[in-house]
Amino acid sequence: MQLIRRNRNTTPDLGGLERLQRELSDFFDWTTSAYPTPFRTFGLLEGAWSPALDLYEDKDSLRVVVELPGLKKDEFEATVHGDTLVIQGERKSESEQKKENFYRVERIYGQFHRAVTLPTPVDASKVKASYKDGVLEVILPKKEETKPKQIPVTIQSE
Repeated sequence: MQLIRRNRNTTPDLGGLERLQRELSDFFDWTTSAYPTPFRTFGLLEGAWSPALDLYEDKDSLRVVVELPGLKKDEFEATVHGDTLVIQGERKSESEQKKENFYRVERIYGQFHRAVTLPTPVDASKVKASYKDGVLEVILPKKEETKPKQIPVTIQSE
């Protein structure tokens, strides 16, 4: 490494940082691209997927919607542990095929694990879940003490 002394009145050369950023970006594009790479060929990305989810709330509950395309109901599970919703399972490869015949390998198989910290306490005994067309919806009712309550205000005459 070479140290270069610069005049304080000149602008620093950021070409090296820009080049490093471009090279890192190219590397990550390469490792996740549709073309076979050493990472995909040797299964280094197997199990490195995480299903997308949305978490939102209304006045009575939290709702979590999770995309689990191609999974059967018995290939995943959802559990509540305190203030955390855990969704885990495994997407299994449909069949063994010779990898040299692949033109594209974009789907990732293997185990997944999502743990979402819930923003408000929920009543775990009343949680409901439904699964249709590859989408899991979990409804987590809020605990009564965390729901907003209207406070009546009386006007006192003097």
